[in-house]
Amino acid sequence: MKFGLASAAYTGVPKPASSNLLFPDGFQPSWVYDPSPPATPFVAPLFEMPVARPVPPGTLDPAPDPLRHQRFDEFPPEKYYIQRVQEFLWQYHPEPPYDQGTWSWGFNGTTPGETFHVNYRDGQNVGGAFVRRINELPPVGQQRARFALPSVTLHVHNGHQASESDGIPMDFFGPGEFWDHHYPTFPAGFDDREKLSTLWYHDHRLDFTAPNVYAGLSGFHLHFDEKDSNDETDTRAGAFRLPSGRYDVPLMLHDVKFDQSGQVVWDFFTPTADPTDPPPFPNSDYSYTVNGMLGDRFTVNRTIQPYFRVEARKYRFRILNGGPSRFYDLSLRADSRLGRRARRGERFYVLSTDGNLLPEPLIKRHITLAVAQRHDVVIDFSHFRPGDRVYLVNRLEMREDGAGPTGRYLDEGDLIMRFDVVPRQHRDRSRIPDHMRDLPPINFDEVRRERLFVFDYDNGLWTINGKLMDPNRVDAAIEQGSAEIWTWRNAGNAWSHPIHSHFEEFQILERNGKPLSHHDVQRSRKDVLALGPNDEVKLFMRWRDFLGKHVMHCHNVVHEDHAMMIRWDIVPPGEGD
Repeated sequence: MKFGLASAAYTGVPKPASSNLLFPDGFQPSWVYDPSPPATPFVAPLFEMPVARPVPPGTLDPAPDPLRHQRFDEFPPEKYYIQRVQEFLWQYHPEPPYDQGTWSWGFNGTTPGETFHVNYRDGQNVGGAFVRRINELPPVGQQRARFALPSVTLHVHNGHQASESDGIPMDFFGPGEFWDHHYPTFPAGFDDREKLSTLWYHDHRLDFTAPNVYAGLSGFHLHFDEKDSNDETDTRAGAFRLPSGRYDVPLMLHDVKFDQSGQVVWDFFTPTADPTDPPPFPNSDYSYTVNGMLGDRFTVNRTIQPYFRVEARKYRFRILNGGPSRFYDLSLRADSRLGRRARRGERFYVLSTDGNLLPEPLIKRHITLAVAQRHDVVIDFSHFRPGDRVYLVNRLEMREDGAGPTGRYLDEGDLIMRFDVVPRQHRDRSRIPDHMRDLPPINFDEVRRERLFVFDYDNGLWTINGKLMDPNRVDAAIEQGSAEIWTWRNAGNAWSHPIHSHFEEFQILERNGKPLSHHDVQRSRKDVLALGPNDEVKLFMRWRDFLGKHVMHCHNVVHEDHAMMIRWDIVPPGEGD
């Protein structure tokens, strides 16, 4: 089998006349001049990731070293896991050429990887999870997914974990090595209002986050507690009784480009896979972009436009934009033949923004997701009848180079997946609660200082305050136990940046000089902010519980890799800048 792993490897397709010009004038994404092979939509079922299974602690050899982890003895793990980072063939679609399998990366044989379920405990007697991740990828130059780098670091996005377990970009490990992650499960500051719900984990390797995640290194990491208890029959006072079990379904969105043999394509300095092909220079068979990577095949849980059978009842969907660059505006559309009776079902009950439950659910006809953003939503299929079909639709148009949305909406949009309604098997005992989590108060007396961060494009690369990422430079030394007010400013008028800061959430004080409305889904704790052209947003942030180094970056991960990221450290009181 010939694996065309190059975005612009010679395929006999004439290159555009401008292809010899320098970026950005001559750049064309591969999906424009060499589209992916056709794939009939809605013939493949949705892949449902298994829940991660713990292993006996004695399985870990060598045994975990408590001295490597802050507060390990204070929060000894309750469960232990092993994840093997591997390369394997993954079937995105059952039709040729995809049926032969696509070389992908993942965990224990799946992509996305297993879904972790962790539980908060009442009070401060908390444990959590201990995950050993073993790099079993082939050495550099021997991997089949040649656009990615088999040196990895795994980050639980927005997890409240110490630096040494955070999977920061600098803590990468190569084939044959492993890294231990200690995830004590307690809310920031031991404040129940700071509890989390839907997190995810992904590769974060310095300079190679985008291709490594694109290759398949991502998965879900879900939190539960006595209220969000993963039990829709829970009779305890205050239990939310949200749809649970098989009615709680994570959905990870990725747009992917494939070559004519069904292999994943990356538009970034990817060499030709076939040594008999002409050399890449000087005829521009290397493609290059620092703006973004877009695919022309929409996948959900790494399946191209799947279908999913749903009973005529309520479901909880945890919708994640896994990137690398596309933004989405999602809505529900029933078959036109259903007419008015479908309107009540074509809406989302929005439970969360990013990893944080809202004070109360919001009813929305559409939701917007920048890269790495999540929404937990309830869809009530009881408004439909068995045999009805409902589509998840994206109407947001992107710039061709992937740097951000154009600001236009497509009339029909792209169909992402299809829900096929079948008869309900049992009584639906789930419900949508009137109230969920209160916001923690903002105390300006805690604020120690203010900082301004300007996101821009300089000399062909992405910068923060005019600087490129330097992992050895501390751009902010933040005192533990303090709060700060940060202002994020987009200096560009044509591109967008989904900005993420690790470790703790923030609350938006104002956007472009105005406070958020009561019904804005962003009026909550957040961990990713979509910073649009010329936007300026003021945030309240605080840091507690651990010391160490972390990062803030653009989660259009092509921008992060080139090099829109800073390092900030949590330091003891009195040692801040």
